[in-house]
Amino acid sequence: MGPRAGGALPAPVFTRPAPSAADLAGSPMPMEPVQVPDADAFRAFQAQCEAERGWQSRYSREGVGVWVQPPPPAGPAVHTVKCCIDIQDVPAETVYDVLHDIEYRRKWDMNVIDTHDIARLATNADVGYYSWKCPKPLKNRDVVTLRSWQVVDKSYMIINFSVKHPQYPPRKDLVRAVSILAGYLVQSTGPNSCTLTYLAQVDPKGKLPKWVVNKASQYLAPRMLKKMQKACLKYPSWKQQHNVSVKPWLYPEQNKLPTMMLSDLALQHAASLENIDESSLSEVKDERGDQSGSEN
Repeated sequence: MGPRAGGALPAPVFTRPAPSAADLAGSPMPMEPVQVPDADAFRAFQAQCEAERGWQSRYSREGVGVWVQPPPPAGPAVHTVKCCIDIQDVPAETVYDVLHDIEYRRKWDMNVIDTHDIARLATNADVGYYSWKCPKPLKNRDVVTLRSWQVVDKSYMIINFSVKHPQYPPRKDLVRAVSILAGYLVQSTGPNSCTLTYLAQVDPKGKLPKWVVNKASQYLAPRMLKKMQKACLKYPSWKQQHNVSVKPWLYPEQNKLPTMMLSDLALQHAASLENIDESSLSEVKDERGDQSGSEN
């Protein structure tokens, strides 16, 4: 969940060029260097999260909103999705902790197959792996991303984009998706309340059926936000029993991950990965008679 401002944005570090004709033709792509997002990148991300112009509303109910933005003419042909929820009875700091805490995510995110941090890149950046279940009968997806975080005043931000890691090539049993840009913005609205915005431009590397697109924006995204809100309410009591003082995202000296050089990573371009056509697949009902679903 992640980025939002009307008008053109400055070109931040996480901006990536559109594929060239050679890329689309399948020619080998050079190893493009990776950089940790800078302050301008986070400012641009926050502006995009807060923008109102250019977004088409897909869902608005009970303090939850979902919007879609068509792809820019010169950028990747992938829509951007923005979701926002007003959270009561939870301070922004707690929501930020929940978004970071991988051990807790394994408890509340029932769609996760595997998630783990791989290596530390800087005091506010790491590289990690995440795989998740997709609505049946779609193939499940995974990503390898560079994640970076920053707190400015009362705004808490986490952003990520896909990278190539030499020890994490695409797997045959999963479709390697590409996060062009995804992230979260948590903004305090009071001592015990906040808003959470998730923004994502993610290429699923496949032609999806229309029912998946509609279900994602009108059902799955709102349900995930509400589920995360419940997880935030329960987090303080859970954390009291699970390494209460360990929060490496706040205290870098607690980070025990091995370090890795940025030069060992490269940007992951969608054009270099295989596309699959799942557009003809029909939705499958699970054993309880409910239609299968993933909140990712």
